[in-house]
Amino acid sequence: QVQLVESGGGLVQAGGSLRLSCAASGRTFSSLHSGWFRQAPGKEREFVAGISRGGDTPYYSDSVKERFTISKNNAKSTMYLQMNTLKPEDTAIYYCAAKSAFGRATTTTLYDYWGQGTQVTVSS
Repeated sequence: QVQLVESGGGLVQAGGSLRLSCAASGRTFSSLHSGWFRQAPGKEREFVAGISRGGDTPYYSDSVKERFTISKNNAKSTMYLQMNTLKPEDTAIYYCAAKSAFGRATTTTLYDYWGQGTQVTVSS
């Protein structure tokens, strides 16, 4: 069983930055393809960024490309999401997710494990 725990959320002004972390236990991130999703009030959970098992192949949704950077430190079994130039529309609960299968995935149903989420609020 894999447990994922997010941290690093908070309140920030528009234009500011935050870095989210996701720590894995039970299995290391080196054996998992992983990603970040977010869910705003009244909206469905949406894909933000994903990264391969080795950490060398990141990919992003169009809405965060050029502003967010996903990375992972497999030795520490931790994944990160560096968020820059934040906008009010980035306000959401951010979830860490992971799966055992290979390959890119941008839909929630393809992920096996989920964290509890961390709130990110961007004020205008």
